[in-house]
Amino acid sequence: QDITAINDSQAELSRLANDLQLVIEAANAPIFGIDTNGFVNEWNRKAAAITGFSREEVMGKDLVRRFITPEYQDSVGEVLHKALQGEETANFEFPLYTKDGERVEVLLNATTRRSATGAIVGVVGVGQ
Repeated sequence: QDITAINDSQAELSRLANDLQLVIEAANAPIFGIDTNGFVNEWNRKAAAITGFSREEVMGKDLVRRFITPEYQDSVGEVLHKALQGEETANFEFPLYTKDGERVEVLLNATTRRSATGAIVGVVGVGQ
């Protein structure tokens, strides 16, 4: 019986994780994630639509150095660094480059991403 309860719990956790991934992907807002090194590990459809960069093109790339306009790299890098220290920021200007070299302004909330044990594992950004 204990094994059945564990299996049921794991199945429910897996279902919830899948549901959350679907919400992120289908959201009508750009959502991205970075790991503790600043490399992209999440990029939803809206982020792809706004920038023209597909998920495959951005995954594993340095978000600030590759996709942020030069004059904002330091300030955006600082906001993301603070989020990696647990200090979240709401409603900051996030100027992204599009694939065509255009600049797109996104108003962003940077939220610390944590593991199940509470360790900081990255940042999730949700734009508007």
